[in-house]
Amino acid sequence: MLYIVSTPIGNLADMSLRAIETLRSVDFVLSEDTRKTGVLLTHFEIKKPQLSFREDNEERVLPRLMDYLKNGKNLALVSDAGTPAISDPGFTLVRAAIKADIPITAIPGPTALISALVLSGLAVHSFTFRGFPPRKTGPRKRWLEIDLQSPHTLIFYESPYRLKSFLSDALEVFGNRQAVVANDLTKKFETVYRSTLADLVDQFEDEKVLGEYCVLIEGVEPNLVKTD
Repeated sequence: MLYIVSTPIGNLADMSLRAIETLRSVDFVLSEDTRKTGVLLTHFEIKKPQLSFREDNEERVLPRLMDYLKNGKNLALVSDAGTPAISDPGFTLVRAAIKADIPITAIPGPTALISALVLSGLAVHSFTFRGFPPRKTGPRKRWLEIDLQSPHTLIFYESPYRLKSFLSDALEVFGNRQAVVANDLTKKFETVYRSTLADLVDQFEDEKVLGEYCVLIEGVEPNLVKTD
């Protein structure tokens, strides 16, 4: 059986009892980064062999993992933080397991985008998760323009290396909308910046940028969406 196991996004106290029990019961833990998962396993006194399963090797190791599953082994897929397959490796394995009629289940838990959304103060009843934007300005602007008329709250992940340029491009594409930047969610120094895109561009001009960020941008009010 394949278990999709969510792990904490920062605070280890968010690890669920079911996730701990699952990791203790499986034959192998599939890890995006075996060192980071090793810290997690050690903290909860879980002694299980890990197999590396990351973006640059998932296609190569997939046949081996499928052989394990077909031969009755139980595997737990985890990512470095949060819910696997959400902007992390896992989709190819899940799809292959479904195609092969391998039993699969999810052990729910933290996901950064949901925590950021409920803290944002932006509309939560309808939202679109867009994941990581393209790295370069030109493709990124064209990609953002796809959602220019979207009435839904838009949610993005961004790295510390591109946060400032992303905010600048978002301001140029969307105009000066309300937006939120969230960082270190669930950790001691959790920060949630709520302001306009223009103010956030200024805020992060001199801000020390560390870790991955969630950026949320308000959608267009339904009565303002162009229909022609």
